[in-house]
Amino acid sequence: MTALFYQIINNIEKITHKNYKDFKKKLEALLEGFKQAKDIDNIKVLRNKLERLLGDYQITDKKHKPIRAHLRDLKKFLHEIDDIIHEMEEGTEKLELVDVIKKVEKKYRALSKIKEEKRKLYKEVAIKKKTISYEKEIIKLQLELVKLQRHIQETGQRVLIIFEGRDAAGKWGNIKRMMEYLNPRAAKVVALQKPSEEEKGQWYFQRYLKHLPGAGEMALFDRSWYNRGGVEPVMGFVNKKNYEKFMDDTPKLEEMLIGSGVKIIKLYYSVSKSEQAARFDDRKLNPLKQFKLSPIDQFSQQLWKKYTLAEYHNFKNTSTKISPWAIVNSDDKKSSRINSIKYVLGQFDYPEKISKKELEYDKDIVISATQKINILKDEIEKDADLFAE
Repeated sequence: MTALFYQIINNIEKITHKNYKDFKKKLEALLEGFKQAKDIDNIKVLRNKLERLLGDYQITDKKHKPIRAHLRDLKKFLHEIDDIIHEMEEGTEKLELVDVIKKVEKKYRALSKIKEEKRKLYKEVAIKKKTISYEKEIIKLQLELVKLQRHIQETGQRVLIIFEGRDAAGKWGNIKRMMEYLNPRAAKVVALQKPSEEEKGQWYFQRYLKHLPGAGEMALFDRSWYNRGGVEPVMGFVNKKNYEKFMDDTPKLEEMLIGSGVKIIKLYYSVSKSEQAARFDDRKLNPLKQFKLSPIDQFSQQLWKKYTLAEYHNFKNTSTKISPWAIVNSDDKKSSRINSIKYVLGQFDYPEKISKKELEYDKDIVISATQKINILKDEIEKDADLFAE
């Protein structure tokens, strides 16, 4: 059933007069299979795909004249699917969902609330109240991400979230918490290695664009084309001409992507010099984190000022009205995770969304590019040249 579903979904835009009969037969078989399995979610996805397809065709266009009758037939089929969804929803028994926040509360039990005879079954430990509050807050927000993903799938949206920042700024920790409960079939993490020799000869953006999300998908980029806005000029991996071309091309590219239906959210994690140094020391000593160390890390501290200058130019040139940067102060890892997710959720409307008040992020943690630019102005040398020897 799954194979047939993707075969139809991937070829749904290729209806012709010759293949319509076979196409409709497969659609009917697919729908029947979903009905038997009571799979209302995939029925809704199929319905939305068909609706968008029909919206793309103008039945009065001469070039579509041979398939006008088929398009009208599909409209009737769409109404049938609506009836099926309505019947299934009407007949669905309301289930009592697990309260995920109460599950966190049950995980930690006060000794005073445990009967004397049962205390021997427990181990007495001390947990900071702040830790319990964080776990309750993060699980609540992760539940919202699950709701959001379901909405993205059902409406066929394409969502790209870019995670950038200095080394050890907490990008991966944030990605991990956002991805934790998402369906990996409709959400992917893209973390590319350094370009191959073949990729070096291609258009700079090419290797990233092939990983863009499809309809109903979310793509989380762990670093992105913005390597050229940060690490490449600082480390001397790009010349001034190509760097300036990147700065000029990037807003245009993102405008085209947004115009084609891709929603772009750009998060930049900002860590202080002292906190970065502490995290590097932790990576060196912790065998579970040593994989995070890279040859470039050793230069991060000594080239701190140059990275600051690169940040300044990057935000100044690539943060636009339709594709702005959100800067996340990430010295406190847990606060950065909570506020990042709140910021992302705030960019969407979706069913059963929690209140605006619950999604208010700390404006000292998440700031605009304009605010960051004003801060960086005081940290850089006025006439400093990123490409000076």
